[in-house]
Amino acid sequence: MNMTFAVIKTGGKQYKVAANDVIKIEKLDAEAGDIVTFDEVLMVGDTIGAPLVEGALVAAELVETKKQKTVIIFKKRRRHNSRRRNGHRQLLTTVRITEILTGGAKPTIKAAAKAETTEAVAEKAPAKKAAPKAEAAADAPAKKPAAKKAAASEDTAAEKPAKKAPAKKADKADKE
Repeated sequence: MNMTFAVIKTGGKQYKVAANDVIKIEKLDAEAGDIVTFDEVLMVGDTIGAPLVEGALVAAELVETKKQKTVIIFKKRRRHNSRRRNGHRQLLTTVRITEILTGGAKPTIKAAAKAETTEAVAEKAPAKKAAPKAEAAADAPAKKPAAKKAAASEDTAAEKPAKKAPAKKADKADKE
């Protein structure tokens, strides 16, 4: 029985999720493609838990785990010549919510298979698009330096003022 949305708690945070949502959460110990379940469900549709909803479960497929952008921590104590710079990259896991279950139901295999097929289609499409861009990017740097060298050999700094000066004199002669 699919509900419209649920509120789950994971990694010390709460997330409002619905089926097919993709969210980034704190790192989970699982591999890409695994089905993970969240049993700390605080709310499902109109049912509010006290503190958790009995028998509710949210199933999700783990898409990837990677690091977040770097956060710079800079501490300075003025007039003490004291500065400290530090960086931090948090590990985040991206998950796709497959289904919201109530009444003690278990995740279905269909949901896992459906998630795998949608991920496989998503992986194939960007791969095709990325290949032409890579070829174009490989061709573009080869053309640009050659064009700059050709332009530099034709128009040197000494020739440019010489070309502009006669053109201005010719314009003045035409006006008179």
